Amino acid sequence: MKPASARSTEDSPTPELAPLPPPSPLAAALAELLQPFRDIAKVGTALSLGTFVPYFIDGLAYLGMLTLLATYLASNVALGDVWAGLLTGFLTGGITFAMFLLGSTSDRWGVRRSLIWAMVTLLVGRTLLAAAESLGLGTGLWNGLMICNLVAMTIVIIGYGAFQPATYAAVKEFSTEKTAPMGYALLYALQNLGAFVSGLLSPRIRLTTQRFLPPNGISGVFWFYAVLTAVGLVLMIRYLPRKPAPGETELIARALRDAKQEVANRDSRRKRLATWLREHPLSDAKFCFFITVLIPVQTLFAHQWLTLPQYIERAYRPWPWVSENFETFSNLNPLLVFLLTPILSAATARRSVYGMMILGTAIMAMPAVFFVFGPSPTALVAYMLIGAMGESLWQPRFLQYAAEIAPPGKTGLYMGVAQLPWFLTKLLTSLYSGWFLAHYCPQQGALHTGQMWLLYWLIACVSPVGLLLGRRWVERSLAGKVLASSD
Repeated sequence: MKPASARSTEDSPTPELAPLPPPSPLAAALAELLQPFRDIAKVGTALSLGTFVPYFIDGLAYLGMLTLLATYLASNVALGDVWAGLLTGFLTGGITFAMFLLGSTSDRWGVRRSLIWAMVTLLVGRTLLAAAESLGLGTGLWNGLMICNLVAMTIVIIGYGAFQPATYAAVKEFSTEKTAPMGYALLYALQNLGAFVSGLLSPRIRLTTQRFLPPNGISGVFWFYAVLTAVGLVLMIRYLPRKPAPGETELIARALRDAKQEVANRDSRRKRLATWLREHPLSDAKFCFFITVLIPVQTLFAHQWLTLPQYIERAYRPWPWVSENFETFSNLNPLLVFLLTPILSAATARRSVYGMMILGTAIMAMPAVFFVFGPSPTALVAYMLIGAMGESLWQPRFLQYAAEIAPPGKTGLYMGVAQLPWFLTKLLTSLYSGWFLAHYCPQQGALHTGQMWLLYWLIACVSPVGLLLGRRWVERSLAGKVLASSD
């Protein structure tokens, strides 16, 4: 017989635990904001070491070279501002055009093979660009040094045309539905972090190597970037898997079987061509408007390497600590984009992509007006900070849209098509940027930079105005894919 105390304990009802209080709205918002970062931290080495780190290295090398390229061509190759702007536009515009042509390489070759061969090509081109000045070639228009640099830039164009679309295809292949949006945002952020790091390293490498590689050590910086490219290549060879992830093998194989069956069912070349034209992204007029209306605001991207480095070096000579470190200050924007993009992407994940495009482009265009009142360190920092906020709001969402609406087996194609307006932007901006620098911000002589920036600001404002006017027309077509019909 059990003691009375034991019986009373057993017979008495078990006390219920009080329910936990619901989290505060602030705590819930923070938890939702941090969840994408927790998800992306769990990715495997194929995505982290095989994709993210090489993309960061490439951002450092490519954007670091781009910051110095116009100065190098104008001074070291003795081409002047106008031709330096045109050749820089040849490189950047050529890269985007190559993406349009070579974007589907990863769809045919697979992610690993495409990325490795693209990086090998980039390594060859960057090495030749670094070595060109040491070959004893003549300077000036259409002389040996200019031709050698054109060959090097052409090789870089071919490599980069396959590299970036294949990298976005890698994120789609190696990530999950939960981690993919953050993966796309991190790619964009990591490239910008690389640009900022190059801005910190470049002045120091340039000053250190100018004794051995006169007149200014820019070739020494190019050599550093070529070595970094080799490091990225080694990481890709080591960590990119030779086969698709096991969980996705059957899905990819089924998509390929469906694609082959679809081709087999088309009984004539004429029908295949008609189908290709009908299914091509450019066959949708609203999609075309959506991507081309961004061209005006994207000119501010192009001015980051076509105008800002020379503008800062020349207009900020009253502030030598700014002028002598023009690479660092012209690459403040990428650091801010790196910090802001993941946070703002997570915070606005449920917002309409189109709404973010309007808001982001408007914010990005606004600070160019600060330079209308003349150069000052305060105006420069404000331009970088506010512009980075706007860029972080719309640019990653646009890239996500282009990748996510792609049917199976056409991710590279859609990424390539989405780059077409960017190609036009680079070419168009390079046609007038050198002329504007020569007339409003020359190497020697009176400066009239306010007039230059007023025109640049008016051009950039066309994008948010156009997006706002076309909102109803475009959203009706794109609702249900990635865009929401309303905020």
